[in-house]
Amino acid sequence: QAHLVEFGGGLVQPGGSLRLSCAASGFTLKYYAVGWFRQAPGKEREGVSCISSSDGTIEYIDSVKGRFTISRDNAKNTVYLQMNDLKPEDTAVYYCAVRNVPQAVCVLQGAEYDYWGQGTQVTVSS
Repeated sequence: QAHLVEFGGGLVQPGGSLRLSCAASGFTLKYYAVGWFRQAPGKEREGVSCISSSDGTIEYIDSVKGRFTISRDNAKNTVYLQMNDLKPEDTAVYYCAVRNVPQAVCVLQGAEYDYWGQGTQVTVSS
């Protein structure tokens, strides 16, 4: 059974860094597109970043470009989201998700994803 777990969230001051991890069981992440999404209180869920399996294409929303980096560790069956220079507006619950279509390209639309983790809270505050 496919299962995703995120961890690495926490409380950090503005300008700080966190690295989120998305670990999978029940399937091999390197064959699938993986996305990171976030949802802040009272706001719609938004796609933050994603990474394809077929050609390694990576996407970011404009607000995190230059600050966030998505990567894979195939040996650990894990996808990471390195978040630097965090801002209060990055505060949200962060989710990882997988498109259950082998070799699919990644997109930042959550409706295209089939498996979701439970989320990890990121709070940026002084």
